Amino acid sequence: MNKYGQDLFKGSAIYYSKYRPMYPSSLIRFLVEKFSLNGEQNLLDLGCGTGQLTMRFSDWCNKIVGIDTEPEMIKEAKRLHQEVRMGQIHWFNGKLEQYKAEHNEQFNLVTIAKAFHWMDRPKVLDELFNMVTDGGGIAIIDNYDPNQSLAQWQEKINEIVEKWYGKDRRAGKATYTHPIMSHEEVMSNSKFSVEIHNLPTYEITWTIESILGNLYSTSYGSKRFLGNNIELFERELREALLDISNSGEFKEKLSLSVKLGIKNC
Repeated sequence: MNKYGQDLFKGSAIYYSKYRPMYPSSLIRFLVEKFSLNGEQNLLDLGCGTGQLTMRFSDWCNKIVGIDTEPEMIKEAKRLHQEVRMGQIHWFNGKLEQYKAEHNEQFNLVTIAKAFHWMDRPKVLDELFNMVTDGGGIAIIDNYDPNQSLAQWQEKINEIVEKWYGKDRRAGKATYTHPIMSHEEVMSNSKFSVEIHNLPTYEITWTIESILGNLYSTSYGSKRFLGNNIELFERELREALLDISNSGEFKEKLSLSVKLGIKNC
């Protein structure tokens, strides 16, 4: 994440916690069963963001650690955790190697959800190997589907976003480019044994408010990139989407892949 600087998600945490879609319960069930979580295990959520996924394992783990490099994300995660008052969760603002230097701990499961592409992936996998218990593993969770066809409303959003934000996907102090090497290929070059699991598709319902909020939660869609044009941008997007659907509601089907790295005994 170094090339993107320290402000990759600056100003986005409040939108992240409120508008990012929740993962389906099928994901939690899958990981609970796969790693036999019964309340005795330790879990690390790396790149935890504001912690919504992290907290959902509270009933299934003894100790949970959420790590994120963005201070605003960890601050919001702590706030949400205080509200729900579930689970023994330690929130850490910093890098994995910093946490590892300060804590000598092992984890039965490490989750990385929609964050692996920001990391030095081979280095992270190498650092995690000794932190994972024998028989435990890591789970890379992602909705990324390069072959997914877009609905009319999604194409219209992309068109308007490109008009107001520009063609390049800005990310912190640089421009985002998706990694050339797939997560699966990177994992296969590590010490972990790789398994790929595709979970059932699921549907979410978007409103115009949640579409805007989700955009503002992203690295490239930060409100600060719009400057003084926030009101104009929102008006154009709202009017365009209402032209497509009077209800202002839009359905999206999402696929979910879980790439597991298992540490064999």
